[in-house]
Amino acid sequence: MNESALREEICACGKSLYDRGLATGSSGNISVRLDDGWLLTPTNSCLGRLDPARLSKLDWQGNLISGDPASKEAFLHRAMYEERSGAGAIVHLHATHSAAVSCMSDLDPCDCIPPLTAYFVMKIGQLPLIPYHRPGDPQLGNAIRGLAGKHAAVLLANHGPVVSGKTLEAATYATEELEETAKLFLLLRGHNPRVLNDAQIADLKQAFNLDQ
Repeated sequence: MNESALREEICACGKSLYDRGLATGSSGNISVRLDDGWLLTPTNSCLGRLDPARLSKLDWQGNLISGDPASKEAFLHRAMYEERSGAGAIVHLHATHSAAVSCMSDLDPCDCIPPLTAYFVMKIGQLPLIPYHRPGDPQLGNAIRGLAGKHAAVLLANHGPVVSGKTLEAATYATEELEETAKLFLLLRGHNPRVLNDAQIADLKQAFNLDQ
């Protein structure tokens, strides 16, 4: 897609997420990689009411090229892009169930949500937890760099997920799968659920050529 089409796609994606309750108020942000930089939703913008012409365009040093001031969480996206050369887009939401899981005190920090379904394994894989940082803390970017090279998605403690994908569509689908699996995880707490075993996970990785 050219830049104009990608701007329209970001706005359509944001509206869809907002209309379905996956983003509220001015929370969450979306970005897409360009040949000459990247696009990001502006600070304090509602994903349900984005203007294609006002999206922030930044260079790879984080400088604003055009549009409204960028989200204060721009460094989250930049860190993920720098570590994942194949990432074409990133979605960061505070969706209810994913955010709820991020607030739990007994998570496995290397893998926050167990492999409950094949689709979670296929779209997310392992989901590491990044310790709590206040919103806008630049140190959070360094924490992401330490994990993003091996993981397409991370969960920010007491905050929410940051999910990358080859395209905006792929990143959005993965974010939605994460939210639904987080819901399942919460519903199954205390019920001793059956999870996929190592052999089943290895089979999925081989069958679908998964590269997390």
